[in-house]
Amino acid sequence: MRGILITCNMNERKCVGEAYSLLGEYGDLLYGPEQVQPENLVHHILKDMHATKKKKTRVILRMLPISGTCKAFMEDMKKYAETFFEPWFKAPNKGTFQIVYKARNNSHMSREEVIKELAGIVGSLNPENKVDLNNPQYTIVVEIIKNVCCLSVVRDYILFRKYNLQEVVKSNKDTQQNPSTLTEDQSSKVVKPETEEEDKSSEEVKQENENHSETEAESKGNDVLTV
Repeated sequence: MRGILITCNMNERKCVGEAYSLLGEYGDLLYGPEQVQPENLVHHILKDMHATKKKKTRVILRMLPISGTCKAFMEDMKKYAETFFEPWFKAPNKGTFQIVYKARNNSHMSREEVIKELAGIVGSLNPENKVDLNNPQYTIVVEIIKNVCCLSVVRDYILFRKYNLQEVVKSNKDTQQNPSTLTEDQSSKVVKPETEEEDKSSEEVKQENENHSETEAESKGNDVLTV
């Protein structure tokens, strides 16, 4: 399955409306009646918003393209990833990379094991693939939702503020005032796991909804997958 995973600020109905509007606007412009490629469409949306600094959504937080799915069990993921990663990482192709991981409603997967196995697969496809936690060419996004593993390989993940539509339109001045929002916390690990972005209190979320203020963190809202 291919599609786009969208996180929102606890207002699912409005999120769905914003998503259809935004995807329709850019999808028609780029593809017309042709089949849409999720990774290219989302990258184009973020690139345009980053350049124009024009805010186009209020409740949508992040848009993550989903380029492939498999069962969320380690052996299934390893088998699927060996083929899935080839267009980006199999020799003669190569690139610097990082991996970001998040699990929702799943307790049987081990973050450390997933990180280790997927990073090992990338290295086995071409030894010249190197980890870069500061400015990687590619970011491997792993989203576990119950018993489904959603995978994508995206570009400009740090530049586009972790594909956060609220943050990508902020000016450089705003970024300099709050530099910690630019990237995830650096660590010595091969992969940088996603921080827990869903810990906002209900009062904070209520205040954000009242003021329509910009936010980087994901609240305890719902996820919407459009296909």
